[in-house]
Amino acid sequence: MNHLPVEVFDPGFSFGDVRAFNALQLAYLGDTLHDLYVRSFLLTSGRQVGAMHRMATRMVSAGAQRAMLEAIAGELTEEEQDIVRKGRNAQSKHAPPKHSTAADYGSATGLEALWGMLYVKKNMERLLYLMGKALHETEELWGKHS
Repeated sequence: MNHLPVEVFDPGFSFGDVRAFNALQLAYLGDTLHDLYVRSFLLTSGRQVGAMHRMATRMVSAGAQRAMLEAIAGELTEEEQDIVRKGRNAQSKHAPPKHSTAADYGSATGLEALWGMLYVKKNMERLLYLMGKALHETEELWGKHS
């Protein structure tokens, strides 16, 4: 019987060189990281599950992620700007979701690629700082209908 590689949860696990992954692969991981961060944040809000779900849907939308990226853009290093650009310009095999523009979807992919890169590099302090700042700076956008 094959066992799943649960060692990725081991703090000593290494993904290896981040350059082994393309921007869409990093965005794939970053999408989940963004969702987990948002849901963890909302869990502490004291809201009912339905309200948390509705707010999470707004916070993980391509438009909200574009706004989050814009909110932190001035703080990004050259390396971070590079992965965002690669993520934004990456060609996925599917169309953007029906409630977003191609530009919003590209920016969201760039933001998710950034999250993925920082996670693979185990730069958790930077990842959590940027995620927190992105959420805080855009609170009025996704919090309007809470």
